[in-house]
Amino acid sequence: MKKTKFIWLNGKFVRWEKAMVHVLSHTLHYGSGAFEGIKCYNTNKGTAIFRLNAHITRLFDSFSIFNIKIKNTIKEIVKATIEIIKKNKLKEGYIRPIIFFGYGVMGLHNIHKCKVNIAIACWPWPAYLGGKAIKVKVSNYIRLHKDSVKADKKITGYYINSILASLDAKRSGYDEALLLDFKGNIAEGPGENFFIVKDNIIKTPRIKGQILPGITRDSIIKIATDLGYKVIEKEISLNEVLKADEAFFTGTAAEITPIESINNKKIGTGKLEITGVLRKNYLDIVHGKNKKYENWLTYVK
Repeated sequence: MKKTKFIWLNGKFVRWEKAMVHVLSHTLHYGSGAFEGIKCYNTNKGTAIFRLNAHITRLFDSFSIFNIKIKNTIKEIVKATIEIIKKNKLKEGYIRPIIFFGYGVMGLHNIHKCKVNIAIACWPWPAYLGGKAIKVKVSNYIRLHKDSVKADKKITGYYINSILASLDAKRSGYDEALLLDFKGNIAEGPGENFFIVKDNIIKTPRIKGQILPGITRDSIIKIATDLGYKVIEKEISLNEVLKADEAFFTGTAAEITPIESINNKKIGTGKLEITGVLRKNYLDIVHGKNKKYENWLTYVK
C-alpha cells in the first residue's frame, strides 16, 4: 500500500502516520460505521473524481441507520474530498471516506455517547482484481439477510461476511467469491455487484434491500441502456449463470472485471464481447473521454 502524506480527519489535515484513534473506539469493537470507496482518474483536464456527489450522498444515507446527527454536511465532505486529493497531489487513485464512532463508552446501546468522527484518506491503487478475466468460486457463506441488517447500506461491520467469503475463495485457489442470497439466488461478490449476458441481454440481481446499490452498477446500467442494450434486474439462479454467454463484476475498486469461470465451469466462449464494450466505455468515461457523461466527473483544480 502506497502512503500519501495527509489524511483529512475531523476538519484537519493530519500526517498519515499520526491519524490515530483510541483502542476503545466504538466502531473498532462493534463495526458501527459507514464508509465509501471512490476513485479518481487522470484526465486531459487533470484529476477527476468519479460520481463524487453520489458516493458521499450514499455515505450519509448508510450512516443514517444509526439515527445519530452528523455535524458536517454532504457539501462539506464533498469539498473536503477534493481538498485531500489536492493536498496529496494525487493524480489517480482510491479515496476512502469513513464515518465512525470514537472513544466514549462501551456497550451496544451507548452509541449516542460516542464521538462521531469523519476521515478521508486517499492513495494510489490500481484495479482491485487486475482487470483480467478471473476465476470465481460460489461461496459457502450467503449474503447477509435483508431482515437481519439493512443489507443495502455500506456499513463497516457487514464486511466480515465479505472477508470470510473472499478468504475462502483465495485459499481454494480462486480469484474471488460469489455469494448467494438466502433463497439460493445470486446476490453479489464480496465487494462487487454481478452481471451476466445471455443472447445480448444484460441481467443483474434486483436490489430490493438485499444487495448494495452499487454506483458503478448504476453507471453500467445507464451506459448499457444508452448503447441500446436491454438490461433486466431480476432474481438470477446459479443454473442461469452457468448457462450465460458472459459474466462480470462491477465496483469502484474492481471497475469492470470479466469472469472467466465459476466453480471451474467456463462461462460462454470466453470472448466477453459485450463486457469488453462496456468496460471500454466505462474507462473512457472515467478518464474524461466521453463528454456525454461529463457530469459524472468532479475535476480537482
